[in-house]
Amino acid sequence: MREKLDHIDLALLNELQRDSSLSQRALADRVGLSQNACWRRLRTLTDAGVLKGSSARLDRSALGLDLVVFVMLRTRHHSAAWLEAFRRHVQTIPEVVDFFRIGGDYDYLLKVVTGSMQSYDAVYLRLISGVELDSVTSYFAMEAIAENRPLPL
Repeated sequence: MREKLDHIDLALLNELQRDSSLSQRALADRVGLSQNACWRRLRTLTDAGVLKGSSARLDRSALGLDLVVFVMLRTRHHSAAWLEAFRRHVQTIPEVVDFFRIGGDYDYLLKVVTGSMQSYDAVYLRLISGVELDSVTSYFAMEAIAENRPLPL
């Protein structure tokens, strides 16, 4: 789809990444379109699956969610059935905000956001209770230098 996007589509997407709460009129003005043309473009981008809703970025610290943990997992199981069970299990843990299958020394990477070491320990215990894992290694973030950056369009 990327090759089908023109400079106006990219401008719309960049503006929405910066502030998805813009009114359609404000968005249209920023990219030089009429409100109707802007609506049609947004509908096309949504129908194509490029736009997947909108959400608010929340301040973790203001909500008391100061602990960010990157959890590296290794398993001996690589069957489709195990992976599906693992996916379902991880998706029941709301503190896991990002979840990736990766290549390299580990098999999975999870980003966990929580309020304290005690609450992370509860997440850890839930994580290991659901499926058999070979190893779990946790890395604790000391500072978020760049977080939730816009996609490079």
